[in-house]
Amino acid sequence: MNTTPFFSTGTARRVRVLALGAIVTSVALLAGCANNSASGSVYSYGQAQREQIVRAGTITAVRPIVIQEDKTSGAGVLAGGALGGVAGNAVGGGTGRAIATVGGALLGALAGNAVENRVGRTSGLEVTVRLDNGETRVVAQEADIPLSVGQRVQVISGAGPTRVAPM
Repeated sequence: MNTTPFFSTGTARRVRVLALGAIVTSVALLAGCANNSASGSVYSYGQAQREQIVRAGTITAVRPIVIQEDKTSGAGVLAGGALGGVAGNAVGGGTGRAIATVGGALLGALAGNAVENRVGRTSGLEVTVRLDNGETRVVAQEADIPLSVGQRVQVISGAGPTRVAPM
């Protein structure tokens, strides 16, 4: 009867690390598939070919803002925790290794979450428009369309988000 293990200890550890790396990469790729946009130029498929209301007006104020994702996918926490845990596991031995693994996982999760939050930020503009009918509207959107005070614009709404676009 053969009592030799199928994998040596070193080989088994490498397989675990590679499997963990594949899982982390898969989660990160799936998280990257979410494609939210606050652009005045981007329409979702469901918003295309829909009638919208257009009102004319003049920009009275433009203020730079930051648009932050409402919620994270969790990929940063998972990836950071996994990588931190693997790095911590490579330190020391015995009880020290266990503490380093847990500490590395916690610090990695915090770092991964911070990175994901940074990635979820977009430069935007808060645009105040005085409509031709005398009403005032404020719209926040990505800063991908140049807009300035005194510029004539159209405020487009009705099939999703409201947008400000040059005339």
